[in-house]
Amino acid sequence: MTQQMSTSTHARETLVLGLPLIGSSLAQMALHVTDTVIMGWYGVVSLAAVVLGASSFFIVYVVGAGFAKAVMPMVAAALGRGDETQVRRDTRMGLWLSAAYGVLVLPIFWWSGPILLALGQNPEVSAIAQDYMRVAGFGMVPALAVTVLQSYLAALHRTQMVLWVTLAAVGLNIVVNWALVFGNWGFPEMGAQGSAVATVLVQILSLVVLVLYAGLVPDLKRFHLFQRFWRPDWHAMGQVWRLGVPIGLTGLAEGGMFQASALMMGWIGTVQLAAHGIALEVTALTFMMHVGISSAATIRVARFEGQGDRRALRRAARVALVISFGVAVASVILFLSVPGPIVALFLDLKKPESAEILAIGVVLLAVSALFQLADGMQVMALGLLRGVQDTKVPMGLAAVSYWLIGIPCSYVLAFPLGFGGVGLWLGLVVGLVCAAASLMWRFWRLVR
Repeated sequence: MTQQMSTSTHARETLVLGLPLIGSSLAQMALHVTDTVIMGWYGVVSLAAVVLGASSFFIVYVVGAGFAKAVMPMVAAALGRGDETQVRRDTRMGLWLSAAYGVLVLPIFWWSGPILLALGQNPEVSAIAQDYMRVAGFGMVPALAVTVLQSYLAALHRTQMVLWVTLAAVGLNIVVNWALVFGNWGFPEMGAQGSAVATVLVQILSLVVLVLYAGLVPDLKRFHLFQRFWRPDWHAMGQVWRLGVPIGLTGLAEGGMFQASALMMGWIGTVQLAAHGIALEVTALTFMMHVGISSAATIRVARFEGQGDRRALRRAARVALVISFGVAVASVILFLSVPGPIVALFLDLKKPESAEILAIGVVLLAVSALFQLADGMQVMALGLLRGVQDTKVPMGLAAVSYWLIGIPCSYVLAFPLGFGGVGLWLGLVVGLVCAAASLMWRFWRLVR
């Protein structure tokens, strides 16, 4: 019986689910890192264009990914109730909404050049970025469909398949980038466009593999996921829409806060912006670990919610929070004990500006240690709230914490009070602490 499940069993099952999801999150981040490294070898202007294009793609993607993230707790809850028909209905409509969103946002990518120029970007960089984004935009539908199927499989405890497909995508991405960006092995040299083509090909192949797996594996055939796929299910679509839109807007609010922080850091100086970028990359690695644990918590909480077992739900939530807390403590110890060597991994120390970037990066990494606990707790709270299918109020709490508290605090501390980059990051700490506190309060209020 779930009521009698021990704490150690909860911990083991959370880690069995969470570790492959952590690996998948880190591998997903590696896709971005490999693109950046390869374009950095190709040329500075092309690198700037791809970074600009990829970050713009991600902002649009985050909103659409809300439908995919909604599928995870919905499928887990349906399984908890023993309703396999609802599993199929929710996943299908998640795919429908993701595909519709991907088609609707395509004009943004096609006319991205004028948009970037209007935002004050360099004309040469904007032109190359538009070439990149016109190709990358066609990858939005497969990218979102892959995310839906990953959520579906994760809810079915098929997290290892999600991990292996993502790792294979990283390897394939490196090979295709190497061929198309530089024109190796007889392929045409395509530069930034080659990187976009590589990304789209990897997304399409990942989608094909996941579709075949979901449709042909004997244990999954009983869900009949693609049977009469063309038939609409308006009720299920409405449920996915109501849960998914707030999730997407919450992700936009959080991602927008960090984008705004980069913009403000650029006002302070180029060296400070470089240090900011390095510190964020390092922090993102630990954040991805919390994301994996949070997804596991979403699945387990949603399953117990579907079974109507609130006692097991609360215990599963507490165990997941303890695991996330352990990751946060380990990150704090790492960032405070060896910040210099960590930042140095991202620098060519022979260059004259590297010493200043290193000094600033070490300080920012120390500040980031302050928000490790808050950052982990806010993403865990969001995952737990998704597990009980509560997304509208959390969206409001997150938006207020990030944009009405975090960003203003960053600006005031950085500029009027004169604390510069450190003040900017302290403002982020304030926003994340407010988000963590308010979202945790919301979750425990609901489940008690």
